[in-house]
Amino acid sequence: MAIWIGFFVLVFVLLALDLGVFNKTPHAVTTREAMGWTALWITLSLLFGVFVYFAYQNDWVPSGEGMSGQTAVLKYLTGYLVEKSLSMDNIFVIAMIFAYFKVPKQYQHRVLFWGILGALFFRGAMIGLGVVLIKKFGWLTYVFGVFLLYSAYKMWTTHEGVHPNKNPVIKWVKRFFPVTKSFEGERFFVRRRHIIAATPLFIALLVVETTDIMFAFDSIPAIFAITTDPFLVFTSNIFAILGLRSLYFVLASIIDKFRYLQHALVFILAYVGVKMLLVHHVEIPEWLSLAVIALSLGAGILASAYLKRRQEGREKLEKEIPAEEGQDSALPSDEPGPQMGKSKIRAGS
Repeated sequence: MAIWIGFFVLVFVLLALDLGVFNKTPHAVTTREAMGWTALWITLSLLFGVFVYFAYQNDWVPSGEGMSGQTAVLKYLTGYLVEKSLSMDNIFVIAMIFAYFKVPKQYQHRVLFWGILGALFFRGAMIGLGVVLIKKFGWLTYVFGVFLLYSAYKMWTTHEGVHPNKNPVIKWVKRFFPVTKSFEGERFFVRRRHIIAATPLFIALLVVETTDIMFAFDSIPAIFAITTDPFLVFTSNIFAILGLRSLYFVLASIIDKFRYLQHALVFILAYVGVKMLLVHHVEIPEWLSLAVIALSLGAGILASAYLKRRQEGREKLEKEIPAEEGQDSALPSDEPGPQMGKSKIRAGS
């Protein structure tokens, strides 16, 4: 119990410093600032891996069941990388939500901060329930495995748009609270003629929160393919989420340029789905899972960068040597891959 309390205290201190000290005054987060925070969160996540090693090596975690420190670290890092990879899709969705509601840049960090607090609660509850169910009903691993394969298929084939106005949660809130037509600074609620009204910033927060819950239905079963140890599942999940805000400000404007990143995410989901189906029959080394996931993510990013550079070169060449009138250009064309993130928008469906 002490180790859990210590972790929650650590998260509370980090969040308090984030909102109460470093981001006390609302401002538009610059790319340079976001990159600094992203590097800090990744460093903290890796340093926590050192703690995980000593915690399991010395049996400080009751649920460790004699797991060695090295094995625990590999499981933690693999789970963290899985969650971090799948959060890439979430970033694109959040960017579309902010664009839809026209959320000013200086208030976006506040929305993401409170969205993180909600994610801590909901993901914690889902992880706790999932661990109990898997340990009591072992056959559920096959259900989760099939679900992950289905999620990979849907991500590959579906191209749905974002429809926040159809979100059932928003319709439910509007039954109880009127919504102001404009933003009221960074406030979520205001009082108008003795009536409490919600602001568009609160509506945006609700949509971000509900979409994160939808994403959790994919990411949490995915990490169960790596480990069912509740401490490793929860801590890797939370550290991936804590770094999501700063990563958003780094990648939001360029994430749609990573065409092949979606292919990598599909492969990762499919891999962990197969791993979960084989968990009772084939023992896959933890280092192999970590390597497969890292290489998949890296390959998606590098392929996207190469495609972008090739397309820019092609456009430059077209300007220098225009195609003859009435004829198609002989230059090869690049077909875009699946659109990032849109396959997983279920909050508005």
